[in-house]
Amino acid sequence: MTLCCHQQAIPDVKVIAPDVFTDPRGFFQETYQRDRYEKLGIPATFVQDNWSRSTRGVVRGMHYQLNNGQDKLVWVVRGEIFDVAVDVRRGSPTFGRCVSAYLSEHNHYQMYIPAGFAHGFCVLSETVDFMYKCSRFYSPADERGIFWNDPELNIPWPVTDPVVSPRDQNLKPLAQILPEALPVYPV
Repeated sequence: MTLCCHQQAIPDVKVIAPDVFTDPRGFFQETYQRDRYEKLGIPATFVQDNWSRSTRGVVRGMHYQLNNGQDKLVWVVRGEIFDVAVDVRRGSPTFGRCVSAYLSEHNHYQMYIPAGFAHGFCVLSETVDFMYKCSRFYSPADERGIFWNDPELNIPWPVTDPVVSPRDQNLKPLAQILPEALPVYPV
């Protein structure tokens, strides 16, 4: 088995095309195997798996954890999303830049998002089942976010009237986040 990793504008974020073996019965896909992912530059040891279900037009994000940053490996089991990662690491050469990809049950793509990136997605199908692995446990005290539709980030969301939680709707744009509320780029 091999993995294909698509080069991104921010090399820390990786879009992965795993091998998928199909036959008349269906398909088989390995969603994670530590040694293979480490060879792609994904050093994370994952400690928590999450599953969310959302409906068409939902935008979730843009979230990050401050002191207990989470590396994430994300993919779609059913449906399709537009997935986004924004570099919010103070001092990073790619600070404020974003990477996006379409992830679906048909292309089987995964996205690796390292700690220090805000993450969010938009649902394009009727429903989506979204899975993700995290390198650290969820820490409510460290939960932070930036406004999903920050005009300075210019994220090309493929939705005009999204369903957004009240909490996410009230997050601040990146330029208004105090420096101490942002992760630091490792030197």
